[in-house]
Amino acid sequence: MAATCVRTSLRLSQRFPRILTVRCPLHRQSGRHANSAGYRDQNSQSIFTSNYLIKRYLNTSNVYFGEVVPFKLSDIGEGIAEVTVKEWYVKEGDTVAQFDSICEVQSDKASVTITSRFDGVIKKLYYEVDDIASVGNALVDIETSGQSEAGEVETSEEEASELSGDDSGVDSVTQLSDRLSKRAIATPAVKRLAAEHKINIADIQGSGKDSRVLKEDILKHIQAASSAASGEGQGFQQQTSKATTTTIAPPIVTYSPDDRIEPIKGFQKAMVKSMTAANAIPHFGYCDEIELNELVELRQKLKSLPSTGGVKFTYMPVFIKAASMALQQFPILNSWVDPNCENITYKGSHNIAVAMDSPLGLIVPNIKNVQNLTVLQVAQELNRLMEASASGKLSTQDLTEPTFSLSNIGAIGGTYAKPVLLPPTVAIGALGQIQALPRFDSEDEIYKSYVMQVSWAADHRVIDGATMARFSNLWKSYLQTPSSMILNMK
Repeated sequence: MAATCVRTSLRLSQRFPRILTVRCPLHRQSGRHANSAGYRDQNSQSIFTSNYLIKRYLNTSNVYFGEVVPFKLSDIGEGIAEVTVKEWYVKEGDTVAQFDSICEVQSDKASVTITSRFDGVIKKLYYEVDDIASVGNALVDIETSGQSEAGEVETSEEEASELSGDDSGVDSVTQLSDRLSKRAIATPAVKRLAAEHKINIADIQGSGKDSRVLKEDILKHIQAASSAASGEGQGFQQQTSKATTTTIAPPIVTYSPDDRIEPIKGFQKAMVKSMTAANAIPHFGYCDEIELNELVELRQKLKSLPSTGGVKFTYMPVFIKAASMALQQFPILNSWVDPNCENITYKGSHNIAVAMDSPLGLIVPNIKNVQNLTVLQVAQELNRLMEASASGKLSTQDLTEPTFSLSNIGAIGGTYAKPVLLPPTVAIGALGQIQALPRFDSEDEIYKSYVMQVSWAADHRVIDGATMARFSNLWKSYLQTPSSMILNMK
């Protein structure tokens, strides 16, 4: 008994634009005459008509198997036009999947890890380490393995259902569509990531085109599950992770009798730009000293408490939080001035930048929204930024949008300094070394006091000396009497 297809209809499903629908009326023949109305035996009595609906996924990729695709350096924002290639994670001949790391590049603002958008084989590297790569130019050539640039899914599954009439056919098509709608569209790399974390990818709502499940969706699901697990049985208590202390090794200096020329690039190039702009601003300086006896005693008590969660607790988080509280009374010090000094923008967020000495030179990341953070949260974020700066892993987000700056030069040495503004901000403070010095009390008795000097600089075009002095006095009062911070903390 043979089955022949006498009529075939092809259409693309509107509900599933990547599904090919094939409707085949199949006739059973056994020496009998068949016509388009049905199948009849020798007595012209109808036997049956059977329809088969076949649906098959189509790959709508625009990239063909074996095609060599140039992987270009995309725009990474902040007006960055060129970057320095710091490290390659692949070499020619390596196989990569989507989201695999290709290389690390460094601009004059941050280090960025570039990931692959294709599955395939690396055919060519266009740059060596320390070469300058321009945005829009090719970084590598990748021989693709059949995926599209957008990451379409491999689709080769065929499903068939026998329909015994028009009404039942509609029901079966609906059931098949429902089963197909539950299939998650994702790239092999994303599926592999879900499998590694034992996640049913069909349970995740994709945020990509056509509800495609992206890597970000998987990571958000993992983070949500981790947060739920850590919060179980602990209410809304904040969990803190133990921070590791990163020790920056001193640079190794080797003597060479020969002169050499090195290009200025990376963070040094950013420093050239910012300091050149700052040189055009008239600076106003103000200095004072602060007795930190109560704060020193308080720190000794706090750093041994289990509530700190193992976070390295220094004086700096208190200095930063006290500055944010004082800025609420003097918002003009938390502002930006345009290059022509025609407008002042009062910033709503207290993004306090902290100057750090790193193997790459001076970098100034900032802690976002300090006004909304506790002192412990400030300490956590400060530790994260210190570790990221030591390893060269600061992001662009960490280095942009500062509104006020502090420089803890006393951590290296020195008492007074002359800090330079970080345009377009209008104020910066430099903190000296905390020293144990003799002081006289009200009865002329000598006592031991812990003293720190602070040096302020402000944009004298918009900030007068009285404003800077009043701000410093309020900040000083918080540090000399830490309990007063509790009364004013929101």
